[in-house]
Amino acid sequence: DVRKIYLPVRAVDAATAKQRMQTEVIGKELFGLLKEQHGKGFQSFIDEKVVPLAADMMHQNLGLEESTLQELAKDLNIIVNGAATTNFYERYDVALDVNVMGVKYLCQLAKKCANLEVFLHVSTAYVCGERSGVVQERALREGETLREGTYLDIETELRLVGEQRQQLEDAGDAKAERKAMKDLGLARARHFGWPNTYVFTKAMGEMMLQEQLVAGAGRRHGIPVVIARPSIITSVHRDPLPGWIEGTRTIDAIIIGYAKQSLSCFLADLDLIMDVVPGDLVVNAMMAAMVAHSRGSSSEMAVYHVTSSMRHPAAYAVLYRTGWRYFLENPRVGKDGVAVRTRPVYFFRTIASFRAFMAVAYALPLQLLRLLSLLCFGLLFARRYADLSRKYSFVMQLVDLYGPFALFKACFDDLNMEKLRLSMATPPSSAAAALFNLDPKNIDWDDYFYRIHIPGVMKYVLNK
Repeated sequence: DVRKIYLPVRAVDAATAKQRMQTEVIGKELFGLLKEQHGKGFQSFIDEKVVPLAADMMHQNLGLEESTLQELAKDLNIIVNGAATTNFYERYDVALDVNVMGVKYLCQLAKKCANLEVFLHVSTAYVCGERSGVVQERALREGETLREGTYLDIETELRLVGEQRQQLEDAGDAKAERKAMKDLGLARARHFGWPNTYVFTKAMGEMMLQEQLVAGAGRRHGIPVVIARPSIITSVHRDPLPGWIEGTRTIDAIIIGYAKQSLSCFLADLDLIMDVVPGDLVVNAMMAAMVAHSRGSSSEMAVYHVTSSMRHPAAYAVLYRTGWRYFLENPRVGKDGVAVRTRPVYFFRTIASFRAFMAVAYALPLQLLRLLSLLCFGLLFARRYADLSRKYSFVMQLVDLYGPFALFKACFDDLNMEKLRLSMATPPSSAAAALFNLDPKNIDWDDYFYRIHIPGVMKYVLNK
């Protein structure tokens, strides 16, 4: 019943946008069910329903021509913003452009849309930073930070990054500029209490949404605004293709390391909850929330935690035992044709214990190698030292970036999500509830990881 979907695609022109959509979206195995349903008419169905737009979230008006903007302003009923850079160690200027200014530009478009019923923004549950206890489903206040005594002003951050970038560009060292921009993002995030650039700028994106569409002048537009905050999104549970996933999530590092048998130790507490939610539950929650709020006229912001830690928690131990079982029964075969033996992994429960292990096992031998290269004037030793030192620094940086999430101790309140689930369970919405599953309680976590998610990671991520 959807008349048309406009899909912004980063591309230089309409032809490139259409090609990217065909190869990177429609051509994926994920659309196999639709292809079966429509047969030879599949492509004409897509051409009728989906309009790719050569656009860029980092530009005013998304880089679109005036005629296209007028068409959108007339046609759009719903805007869904899922565009983001999810790199924890992204350049600060890039993260601000996509995760913050991109939100502003979409909000400006929303204000021009005469028939807009709802604006849905996809954020992340981890805008809460490093918390413990229960995290409430509430919107971030403008200027709010996670460190007492600080105030976050987005305009100040934009000016700061602009000045820094100009100085670096004048110096003419592209490599130094890239690293400095990454380090600036991390430093600013931690100054205000967030662990990395990604969650920091996603939090600012929520504040920008509040400023543009909810608070002050934005209130007169009366556009219902919904924020969906998923936790760690994992592979599709049921619909339309169980196990389908694109890209690697933090928890999948354990699975991939297991598969390659390159993982002897890992930073994780098996007793802690890994808040995961399958991709189809996230999409179902987004669609249900859009319908629920498109009927209203309030410009108040609704926040939904699309999570599992409160309603149906799964500990890291589930992932470990299902991974152990899967690879015992389905061992990987090495290049020599011999089955790779599955070995146990040792888990460090604290960052301090992991750092101590790395210091003894790797940092000290590295220093010895460096000493040998100096004493023996050995080029071989020097190259070996440089290579291992780079790898050691990379691992320690990963621990620095991802450690807070591997040892995350909070759980996410989902009272708003529960109200949405209950509203769908009553007539006339009860038929839709069976089709659009929103409830993580319907998932057997052991069965899901063993039979669906781990095979999905092996097929769609590792064996590409």
